Amino acid sequence: MVEFVLERVISAAPENVFAVALDPGLHLRSMARYGETMVEAPAGGTFTEGTTVTWRARHFGIPFRLRSVVYDIDPPHGFRDRQISGPFGSFWHEHVFEEHPRGTLMRDTIRFRSPFGPIGRLVDRLVLGEYMRRLIEERNDHVQSEAEERGRTLPA
Repeated sequence: MVEFVLERVISAAPENVFAVALDPGLHLRSMARYGETMVEAPAGGTFTEGTTVTWRARHFGIPFRLRSVVYDIDPPHGFRDRQISGPFGSFWHEHVFEEHPRGTLMRDTIRFRSPFGPIGRLVDRLVLGEYMRRLIEERNDHVQSEAEERGRTLPA
């Protein structure tokens, strides 16, 4: 199993960072270059406790479908999501938002493993671990940009 933690400080209130990170549209915008779409969108257009969503994307030139559930939503402190079905043997993502003197400390903890036993573990170690780290960093760039922009447009 691969596990990594990414942290960054965002110049926005935890409530703003939480709201942006939980926005399905943010996910689509951040993954647009992979052609990611929602096959099954959350009811009401937002993630709530127990919401499921099915994503379709292309990575390494291969089309994928991943169905996940969002749970343990604790505004504005965090939430989790995990794969229900899809290309991974397992996939789990914890999103945490903590107050910080400069705004919000955002922490992502990712755990995943590929299927196919020893071959999957080799792929995880040689390719997928770094690829997933870059993918989440790219998503987090969008979270930071949108949360900071949202904070600038709020009335004082």
